Amino acid sequence: MAGVLVAYARVSTCDQQAGLDAQIRDLKAAGCEEIFAEQVSAVAQRDRLKEVLRFVRRGDTAIVTRPDRLPRSRTLCGSWTISTAVASA
Repeated sequence: MAGVLVAYARVSTCDQQAGLDAQIRDLKAAGCEEIFAEQVSAVAQRDRLKEVLRFVRRGDTAIVTRPDRLPRSRTLCGSWTISTAVASA
């Protein structure tokens, strides 16, 4: 069974809506089927990220537009394997 592409998008403040919109646009263009987005500081509780972690299953691929959208500690994400890819425009 093929997995689904699951995405997480985040900006720190409400005045960064254009940045959040751009992330969502790029994630949709990448073929993400489920997108979890939120406007919250990097040090605050990230409820939508927790939803991503509950949602993903074996075989799914979780995607972010930039690694800095993820937590700085491993406490929340555990030992995820993070790989990067560069898309040419």
